[in-house]
Amino acid sequence: MTAEQLVIVGGDAAGMSAASQARRLRKPDELAITAFERSHFTSYSACGIPYWVGGEVDGPDALIARTAEEHRARGIDLRMRCEVTELDLDRGRVRTRELDNGGRESWTGFDQLVLATGARPRRPGLPGIDAPGVHGVQTLDDGQALLDTLDASPGRRAVVVGAGYIGVEMAEALIRRGYEVTVLEQSAQPMSTLDPDMGALVHEAMCAMGIETVRGATVTGVLTGADGRARAVTTEDAEYPADVVVLGLGVRPETTLAAAAGLPLGESGGLLTDLAMRVRGHEHIWAGGDCVEVLDLVSGQLRHIALGTHANKHGQVIGANVGGGYATFPGVVGTAVSKVCDLEIARTGLLERQAHAVGLRFVTVTVEATNRAGYYPGARPMHVKMLAERRTGRLLGVQIVGREGAGKRVDIAAVALTAGMTVDRMTALDLGYAPPFSPVWDPVLVAARKATAAVRDAGA
Repeated sequence: MTAEQLVIVGGDAAGMSAASQARRLRKPDELAITAFERSHFTSYSACGIPYWVGGEVDGPDALIARTAEEHRARGIDLRMRCEVTELDLDRGRVRTRELDNGGRESWTGFDQLVLATGARPRRPGLPGIDAPGVHGVQTLDDGQALLDTLDASPGRRAVVVGAGYIGVEMAEALIRRGYEVTVLEQSAQPMSTLDPDMGALVHEAMCAMGIETVRGATVTGVLTGADGRARAVTTEDAEYPADVVVLGLGVRPETTLAAAAGLPLGESGGLLTDLAMRVRGHEHIWAGGDCVEVLDLVSGQLRHIALGTHANKHGQVIGANVGGGYATFPGVVGTAVSKVCDLEIARTGLLERQAHAVGLRFVTVTVEATNRAGYYPGARPMHVKMLAERRTGRLLGVQIVGREGAGKRVDIAAVALTAGMTVDRMTALDLGYAPPFSPVWDPVLVAARKATAAVRDAGA
């Protein structure tokens, strides 16, 4: 009996989780697995790159969950520095190019195909944006390239373009390395993944940490010196000197191959799949990770959310299905948590603008509380904002900004959102309490009580 051929494009979270799960369920003589990865690294934590750059964790080896050799020892033919350049769906094969072997090309056939091509940093088409010294940060190769620039630079001025999650995390990393950091953000407040009133709290804290944050700044280009390297970033009305420039403008799905092959893409450019992570309309093609769109369980809309947590789950689902089992990925509620220095930032569910966009009527409340009992040493303030549907009281979203212990409180809301709970029902949640960890009424429940009153007062 000839083994079925599984080909995986992309050797990080989704791709190698799929490979590992499929291998657990089917032996090599039943299923041959070949995976292609164009970078130098596999199965790594991209989320750890800012902490590697900032010197808080070692890297890159410490960020690798499983090496290429470990995958191969488990019967997975993982080919590193090998880029897939074409999908031939009619003939069931992929064209590859070896990046370290003179560009040699070849074809590999498949019975089942997994696309786990990830995402790429947004890089606007501005003058000088591709100059040496301008870095996107998405892969371990990107992290190493940035570190090489930092080590070689005699200057200590950094400009971060964009104040989303990656932007604020990289600003912290550069502050830790002794750089003078300027963050340029086009929006009115940093962290556009929060509502502006909560983003204003982040802006205030960043300024207090010595990070110059310029709001409403539209970047127009990167100026270069005589050596061709970046020396400044320009906006519509100012110029900011820079020895290194980091792009924190978010990412977009890397679906170039999929688009060329005619596979279905959503509004964000991400691949469209069913609940089993099978590409719509294609029985033997699967996709997962940062290259797909997922269902938002709160809004009912498809969204592109690039997170390693989702990617690993996608891979597990794909591997189970390819391996002869059955699994589905029902969707997400949009939970994310980050920090800049000691400020913790978290959100789940919908922002105000997202709720408006899908036609929901809602109330909002914001409370200020403490992370532990007010009399207990180390009690620090935290702000919790909550959105609830006006008529039903269904929880729609929560945002939290505060110090130690604030960020992970968002998980309470994430579970409540997934369960479709009302804010009134949330007030009865039996959460853990002791003065070192929480006030008698946890801040999330204080917000739920206030939201319950707001729903009642708003009526129908």
